[in-house]
Amino acid sequence: MCRNTFVAVGVFSGALNILLLSGSMFMLQVYDRVLPSRSVPTLVGLVVIVAVLYAFQGLLDLIRTRILVRVARDVDDVLSTRVYDALIRPPFGREASARGLQPLRDLDQVRGFLASAGPTALFDLPWMPVYLALCFAFHVWIGIAGLVGAVILLAVTLSTEFMSRSPARKVAALGALRSSLAEASRRNGEVLQAMGMARRMAERWSEINGRYMAAHQSAADVTGGFGAFSRVLRMALQSAVLAVGAYLVIREEATAGIIIAASILTSRALAPVELAVAHWRSFMGARQSWRHIGDLMRRLDSNGQPMPLPAPASDLSVEGLSVAPPGQVRLVVNDVRFRLEKGQGLGIIGPTGSGKSSLARALVGVWPPVRGKVRLDGAALDQCTPDSLGRHVGYVPQTIELFEGSVSDNIARFEPDPDPAAILAASRAAGVHELILRLPDGYDTPVGEAGIDLSAGVRQRLALARALYRDPFLVVLDEPNSNLDADGDQALTHAILGVRRRGGIVIVVAHRPSALMGVDMVLALNGGQVQAFGPKDEVLRKVLRPAPARLADLKLVPDVIGSVP
Repeated sequence: MCRNTFVAVGVFSGALNILLLSGSMFMLQVYDRVLPSRSVPTLVGLVVIVAVLYAFQGLLDLIRTRILVRVARDVDDVLSTRVYDALIRPPFGREASARGLQPLRDLDQVRGFLASAGPTALFDLPWMPVYLALCFAFHVWIGIAGLVGAVILLAVTLSTEFMSRSPARKVAALGALRSSLAEASRRNGEVLQAMGMARRMAERWSEINGRYMAAHQSAADVTGGFGAFSRVLRMALQSAVLAVGAYLVIREEATAGIIIAASILTSRALAPVELAVAHWRSFMGARQSWRHIGDLMRRLDSNGQPMPLPAPASDLSVEGLSVAPPGQVRLVVNDVRFRLEKGQGLGIIGPTGSGKSSLARALVGVWPPVRGKVRLDGAALDQCTPDSLGRHVGYVPQTIELFEGSVSDNIARFEPDPDPAAILAASRAAGVHELILRLPDGYDTPVGEAGIDLSAGVRQRLALARALYRDPFLVVLDEPNSNLDADGDQALTHAILGVRRRGGIVIVVAHRPSALMGVDMVLALNGGQVQAFGPKDEVLRKVLRPAPARLADLKLVPDVIGSVP
């Protein structure tokens, strides 16, 4: 990526480093040519020449800096969309959510380093031998003094690398944990305040933040200490070169101009090393972030792009499906098998923790199966890209969140050019059209961050309209009536029946019986395994058959109803 641009930066750096010799050569000519001859025309000519060289030097430095800033922008343009895609695409999105928004912070770290002065030091380092060679050309002892200083500074750089590696890793890990806790606390601030958890979470935040600051301080101490040492060493070396030069002048082995020029050359030779040490922490962070992004991109690229398939229109089959949460080995759904034809509706019931929501996630491709397949018209879900599959799937998750934008934006799934007729059709299918018209700006009403400006019931019904947008073939609803009133339950039943009438397949995860009014099949889960599957009435009679009560199990309780005033 940007290889040709970096080659151009290298060429500019070469020309710039040659021009950086202007100052030392000017000093050499002034002391060795102008002062002994007392020639004003020679001085004027040298001033004009060095002024032109300085102008070109400034121009090349400006161009190099702007090129690096644009390289940083190009890297962001190429990777930002793919990094965002990784945040939301399973199974990487699950891993990324555990690290908060760390992939985006990794990209920011890389972009920030590329746009800083750090890369210029790396481009200038290869020119250090050229400056040292010129010092040797002046006199061998001046060259030796510069070489000793360069070796010491390189040793400082390597020491900085080894001693800052571990603290840098700790800073990155604790920074991700710290940001994740802060984001979770922000999103759940009402819960923390209502249940008296704010102080305890603040203590947990302080503990993690303290560990982060300690690691940050450790890394800063390493790089700061070596940076201070390198600055002092460079100034001491410059004075040492002056002293060596003065000794050589006393012995008439060098001229006064050589003293000044050698001092400037030595300082210039070691400047990239000092700059590299100063930016070493950002370089370490950028390198680690680039490695993370590279791993993420390789995993994304390993999936490839499957060939587009026709829209499903016939059946859904689940073949020996076993599911585990991404990153875990414990199965929460085990060997589930069933088949649905177009026009059928399935209700999934079972106790809490039986695997209902996990099965729903697998049915829409959010969680990849450990074993088995989910097929639409015979094609497994992994044969489709998320974008192509998403056009034929409607999904209402258990936790409803809308996105910053208008009501119509959310229903239309943020299509660039949505079809107003399709938006109206989806809202009417979800029974929410009249409710939307009563909002302050109708379909143009902003929903706020995560839909916070709307009630939970309205958010749930808008999520149902979003799921029904453009009549997807498979609609999966995970507890879609948890926040609905009686009118909402009735609208939900009509929506389910509407999907079935147009030849789609609808699956409803339900705790409340009212959600099952529009389905004709029921699957009962228990412990992640199928307990029963078949026609609704038959399965409900089998699963919900009341057990006979025994007299010994009955307990007498006082009649408190009559005592209520």
